[in-house]
Amino acid sequence: MRIHRLLISGFGPFAGTEEIDFDRLSAHGLFLLNGPTGAGKTSVLDAICFALYGSVPGARQDGKRLRSDHAEPAQEPAVTCEFSAQGRRFEVTRSPAWDKPSARGKNGFTTQQAKTLLRERVGGTWTEKSARNDEAGAEILALLGMDREQFTRVVMLPQGDFAAFLRSKATDRLELLQKLFGTERFESVEQELSRQAQVAKEEVSHLAGRLELLAARAEAEAARLGLDASSAPSSENTAVRLDWLEAAVAGRLEELTDGARQAEAASAECRKAAEAEASRADQRRKLDSAAARKVAVEQGAQLLDDHILRLARHRKAEVLQGQLRNVDASAAKARSAATAMESAVTLLSLAAGEDPELAELELHFAPGPATDAATSVAGAGEELARLRSLLAVVEARLPDEDRLQALRKRHGTLAKKQEELAAALAEANRRADALTDERRLLHAGLPVLEQHAAAASLRQKEAAAADELLDVVRRYGSAVAARDLVKVRHDECHDRQLEAKRRWLDLRERRLANAAAELAAKLVQGEQCPVCGSPDHPAPAAGSSGGPELAQQEEEARLVHEAAEAAYALVAHELGEARQLVAVLAGQGGDTAEDEALNAADGARRAAADARTAEKELEAVRLRLGKLDTAAAAAQESRTGTEGELARTAASLADVSEQSLALDQALAGLRGTHRTLAQRLRALEGAVTVLNKAVEAQAHLERMEAQAAEALEQLDLALPAAGFTSAREAREQLLDAAEAGALEARVRAAQDEEARVAELFVSDDVLLALEEKSAGYELDGKRLEALREAAAQALQAARDADLAAGMGARCLASLRSIRAEYEDVAGSARQPAERAQMLAGLADAAAGRGENTYRMSLNSYVLAARLEHVAAAASERLVAMSDGRYLLQHTDAKAARGAKSGLGLEVVDQWTGFRRDTSTLSGGESFMASLSLALGLADVVQQESGGVEIETLFVDEGFGSLDEQSLEQVMDALEGLRDGGRVVGLVSHVAEMKQRIGAQLQVLKGRNGSTLRISDAADAPV
Repeated sequence: MRIHRLLISGFGPFAGTEEIDFDRLSAHGLFLLNGPTGAGKTSVLDAICFALYGSVPGARQDGKRLRSDHAEPAQEPAVTCEFSAQGRRFEVTRSPAWDKPSARGKNGFTTQQAKTLLRERVGGTWTEKSARNDEAGAEILALLGMDREQFTRVVMLPQGDFAAFLRSKATDRLELLQKLFGTERFESVEQELSRQAQVAKEEVSHLAGRLELLAARAEAEAARLGLDASSAPSSENTAVRLDWLEAAVAGRLEELTDGARQAEAASAECRKAAEAEASRADQRRKLDSAAARKVAVEQGAQLLDDHILRLARHRKAEVLQGQLRNVDASAAKARSAATAMESAVTLLSLAAGEDPELAELELHFAPGPATDAATSVAGAGEELARLRSLLAVVEARLPDEDRLQALRKRHGTLAKKQEELAAALAEANRRADALTDERRLLHAGLPVLEQHAAAASLRQKEAAAADELLDVVRRYGSAVAARDLVKVRHDECHDRQLEAKRRWLDLRERRLANAAAELAAKLVQGEQCPVCGSPDHPAPAAGSSGGPELAQQEEEARLVHEAAEAAYALVAHELGEARQLVAVLAGQGGDTAEDEALNAADGARRAAADARTAEKELEAVRLRLGKLDTAAAAAQESRTGTEGELARTAASLADVSEQSLALDQALAGLRGTHRTLAQRLRALEGAVTVLNKAVEAQAHLERMEAQAAEALEQLDLALPAAGFTSAREAREQLLDAAEAGALEARVRAAQDEEARVAELFVSDDVLLALEEKSAGYELDGKRLEALREAAAQALQAARDADLAAGMGARCLASLRSIRAEYEDVAGSARQPAERAQMLAGLADAAAGRGENTYRMSLNSYVLAARLEHVAAAASERLVAMSDGRYLLQHTDAKAARGAKSGLGLEVVDQWTGFRRDTSTLSGGESFMASLSLALGLADVVQQESGGVEIETLFVDEGFGSLDEQSLEQVMDALEGLRDGGRVVGLVSHVAEMKQRIGAQLQVLKGRNGSTLRISDAADAPV
């Protein structure tokens, strides 16, 4: 990378625009960057770094302070750097964020954001590559192959930093080398190894926890059986302990199984004895129960015979029960039919007196042949048939009457519609006339509004400009008042500063005049004089006795002067800013009279308000005209449609009137005295219903009387055959169903009980009980209860023994399962344990722990290799600079007190053959070593960055510590860099270097900022 041109504007101490032609300086290969302290030598390097990376090194990274304090308020700070890299030529221009004066901004300023422009020269023409900060930065980073940190360490060699690096500890060197060589990936490898080791350790801990849990489960399972653990192996040997537990549980299981079998046999014997005793007691109870039931059967024998006789008489009468019921039912139906006939005739006679349809019929009411018979109606059937025929005719014409009603309803609708259409047509004509009048009036006022609205934009701008001018005028007045106040303070501070300086200089002159007396007052006989070194003081100077007081007064006066000077500088800076603000506001028109600006602003605002009002009215009028045009077209269309609809409605109304009149005349005869056919139909239906009930009731009565006579005749024929003389006698012997069923059930139950008792006395249990009773056996409840209690206890003991044996079997099965799982887990844990041990050792070694006796981490190991290359490259130059005496050598010697090793540096003195620490070098030797180290580090970083060519180097300060011979050797080494094709810029105050190096970039400091010029054979300024 070679720098060709640098353009600096309003940046750092440079108030104006300064241009540096590095191609002109490169012609000499070696040039000097010099100037007084604070002139801006380092700012030139900062400008290069800012142009390439958008920031500067060190504490000057605050972009807000990059802009020159000496620059004009409106001047934009910018840096342009033209450079070559990878065979291509580029130009980058950057501007930091800064506050630009603005009348509309806050406090009179507007923040301008940082800008970047990257261009490439292609075919003799500059082509824009990017105008974005991030894209341009990424492009430059790819071209140079170095970030800002590497660039400032490789291209701009700060000797102070490398002198500190030369004497620093290994940890400090590691931080710098890691930034330069980017070895963070090796730290990531260390962290990844540590993470994997921790994961493997946690996996082993998890498996160990599972093994401990399995052992605890085995102990818990075996503890349920109460084993004797006196001869058990230690729990530390878990595998042997599990074997012993399994064998002990198996032996215990055999004992529990034998005990369970014995308890089951004892329980069976007790159960058999109790069951035998219970069986004897049950047999005796059966015998007693059978004897009691036999006595009861014998006592109820006579009652059973009476029940059987009564049941036989009931069954004979039951043969005639159907015919008796038939006679009763027929008679009841005849009576019910007679009642219904009487009701129907009564209803018919009442309806005939009220209903015109029935009153016109020929009906004759006559009483029946018997005294209790119902009244009959003669001729009812024929009249019913005639009414039904008329009903059918009326029902058939009902749709015609519905059609008549629809025609009448349509006639009313059409008439109403005709009235509405006529009214709508009149309203449409009125609205069309109104729209025409309104449109004519709006068109008349349109030209005036258009003329006023056309000037609205201009009036608005005039009002804004007038308001802005009024604001500037008011701010100008405030700024002038503030400037005058600051000017008064400035004059007062200036007077105080001059007075303090005068008093301090007077006291200083008096103290200097009395200096010999002060020194003489401090002399002691026999001690050396601080001036001549003699212990004899033959004639000390005499002076006033106020020497110490004068020194104190001078120091106090000096402090007062410095405070006054600092206060004066602050007020001067404040006055400069106040004057600058007044000048800016005056340039913006702030010196205009405030009354004039106020009147102009009011007039402009009123004109703008009138124009805005006219603009709004014009927009409203145009919008209203559009709506009026649309409404007029719609009104015309509506009027045309209404006229057509009105004509169609009138024609339909005439047709409906004609149809309605003809149909009404046709249906008038069928309505009779009723208003509608529906009413006539309902009247006919009511008459038919009443007459039909009377006809049906008369027919039903005749049928029921015939059925009653037939049923009575059949009963009289069946009575003799059943053994009865009359129906009354048969009815007296009948029982109701519930009573007959109950009587039959009692007979059947008594007979069944007699049979069951007979069966009991031939059963085995009763016969055995009779034999035991004959043999003298008697029941004993206490004996039976004792046997049952013994059987229950034996059964519980057998169950407990069986439960213990089952628990032992489950315990043995669980132990075998736990042991198998333990062996599986123990087998699977061996490989993770070995892997965890391997990873832990590897992680410790990579992190500088464990068996890594040098305590050198992987990152330190990689950087140690880089440092070894750096030391070798630096030694090539240090040998030349030190006249072949010194070499820099990397050492990986073990550090003291367990500190990390691997990044040590030592100096080899080839004249003596001894090695020593770099901190023992003298000032000049340390400068040569650090310069060599910086140059060597630049070479190695360049190689590590992919072989990027670094053709421009800057070496900053440090030459003042060299003697004449050492300076000559260092210059020879730097000349060697120039011979390699590089351009080397030296930053120094040393006068001899100004004489040796003809090509110089001089920084000239002034009250209004610094300037630059190039001094060579032509001595041409920039």
